[in-house]
Amino acid sequence: MSSLLHITNGDAFTERLKKLNIKGDIITWREMLCEGKTLTSVGSESFWKTRFEFLHKNYKVSKSWFIEKTLKEYRSLCNHKQQDQIVLWFEYDLFCQVNMLAVISWLLTNRRYAQISLVCSGKEDNTDKLYSLNELSDEHLLKLYKHKVVLNQDDVEYADYVWQLYCSNNPIRLENLTDFNDYNFAYLGDAVKTHLRRFPSIANGLNEMENNILQLAIDKKPKSKSEFLGTILNNQGNLGFGDSQYERALQRLKPLFSSLNPVRLTKKGKEILDGQTSYYSCIQDNDVYLGGALKYDFLYNTDSNRILKL
Repeated sequence: MSSLLHITNGDAFTERLKKLNIKGDIITWREMLCEGKTLTSVGSESFWKTRFEFLHKNYKVSKSWFIEKTLKEYRSLCNHKQQDQIVLWFEYDLFCQVNMLAVISWLLTNRRYAQISLVCSGKEDNTDKLYSLNELSDEHLLKLYKHKVVLNQDDVEYADYVWQLYCSNNPIRLENLTDFNDYNFAYLGDAVKTHLRRFPSIANGLNEMENNILQLAIDKKPKSKSEFLGTILNNQGNLGFGDSQYERALQRLKPLFSSLNPVRLTKKGKEILDGQTSYYSCIQDNDVYLGGALKYDFLYNTDSNRILKL
């Protein structure tokens, strides 16, 4: 009898998985590696130190919380040495895909002989909607589990390679990847494209997500900040971000809003959205990382969909 370990994308789904009565132990991967600096050596001391510094500075995460929630669960993963079958439960969005790459990179180094399978939700019916795991019925989840994708050595090494590129200081190498379809990651190509569009656009110095936030303010005219956050969460494409990430984005864009109850843009905010002026000169933050690259060292050309190094 082979032993089984499940690694999930978050606490909410872990609770759900427990109720499905699938055998095996469960570990929750509690990280958001799509934001802040990342190092290639997942799980190393310097890796966790870098992560804690980012989470502490930007999300006020305390040391005790970080140890209790993230490190304890990670150590539990380290202690599960016996399982030779590991099942990853992740979703189509950027948030999940980046975490998935990191986990696979760790497994490649630390669990060389395990068989790794992937259950990844996304396109589940004939509509254009992409589904998170928690949106699916028990029956549907069990069906996905039954048809889980066994990753071969090439898949695992490719995921590790994409992770190395994500952590490198130059996103242009990531942009040059074109062979996503040769591997068993249905949503990785789109996630990488979404990641590249997080660099500031040449047009106005804001990235795709920031422009989307301003556009929603004008199109939807939310009456309050909480309504605005709900609107953003429901119209965020495949980023897969949570409330706290958008709270932080709004904080960053605050100068462009005259009010958040109701939501109103300033004159300058409207001009930036129209591309009449750029926000780039107003940004003084030289310490914002996307993976291993500094966000403001690169520009994204929305016409050619290419990244430029400054």
